[in-house]
Amino acid sequence: MPASLCGTWDIISNVNLEGYMIALIGPFLRKIAVRVKMRKVIEQQGDQYIIKTISSFRNYNLTFRVGQEFEEFTWGLDGRHTVVTWEGNKLVCEQTGEKKNRGWTHWIEDNKLHLELYCEGEVCRQV
Repeated sequence: MPASLCGTWDIISNVNLEGYMIALIGPFLRKIAVRVKMRKVIEQQGDQYIIKTISSFRNYNLTFRVGQEFEEFTWGLDGRHTVVTWEGNKLVCEQTGEKKNRGWTHWIEDNKLHLELYCEGEVCRQV
């Protein structure tokens, strides 16, 4: 059984956020996004997961069931089809839409939540 990712997590390191944001969004939103401190709250309710990204700029909630494709829309970003699966102890998201090779992976290592975000060849690593 996969490890529980549930909890509240403050981001303590952020490697290549700027490069990832260049691949993802325009310069105005990018300038704001790279300066914002974020917090992740991950909850599980039955077979449904809720990942909340909380910041002083904007909050974003993602609700999904593992293995079920869904359509995802965000303000300022493209709409996309998303599916989240478990690969061992990693929660892996693949997104298809106007951006190529896009998604993320969450896992626990050394009692810290790790997140790897990728889009069009750029990779951002957060702890």
